Amino acid sequence: MRLQVGDIDVDVVRKNIKNVHLSVHPPAGRVRIAAPERMSLETLRVLAISKLPWIRQQQKLREQDRETPREYLDRESHYVWGKRYLLKINEADQPPSVALGHGRMVLHLRPATDAAKRQSIIDDWYRELLHEAIPPLIEVWQRVIGVRAQRYFVQRMKTKWGSCNHRAGSIRLNTDLARKPRECLEYILVHELAHFLEPTHNDRFKALMDQYLAKWRFRRDLLNALPLRHELWDY
Repeated sequence: MRLQVGDIDVDVVRKNIKNVHLSVHPPAGRVRIAAPERMSLETLRVLAISKLPWIRQQQKLREQDRETPREYLDRESHYVWGKRYLLKINEADQPPSVALGHGRMVLHLRPATDAAKRQSIIDDWYRELLHEAIPPLIEVWQRVIGVRAQRYFVQRMKTKWGSCNHRAGSIRLNTDLARKPRECLEYILVHELAHFLEPTHNDRFKALMDQYLAKWRFRRDLLNALPLRHELWDY
């Protein structure tokens, strides 16, 4: 079953459930509503219309340009805080590590390390960069905004830069933010902290963002203009 909401097709799936679940699926941004069996189509249409701004935002992220697949070989391009580095593989019988210098990202690893392990080493290194950068930013911005984050998490996220649980006081941030300019990380962090005061993306939320981070739209557009990591999607 399908609904037409403006220029968006919405697939409707009836299930033996109590609540409605709205989702946007990669890579093409397909919209799907899982609904209780007895809920009317008109009720679902009103719900979808009310969520149109969120749907379009999610589709934009899912349709954003993707990087070509990385093979983790010499002279491959990688990015750290928005700056391009050429990968240099250094094989030696020593613990793996990553170092930056003179436009190069040097990956030290043991001989015969496969591509999956090379990716894991670099991903762990990106995660460490974020764990160094995030706490000072949180300390500053929670004082400015007047909220307190009880905990934060860094994880790989396919379709979001960040998320928060304002009731639990927790924030989740995408590992790939370490690849983007530092001001993008700060924008996402302020965005999630502002959600502690206003959970939705309504006018009040935008006013809060204007108050705390005057050029947040520029940072958002910068982040949205940059290609995302290549992903293999599950269907």
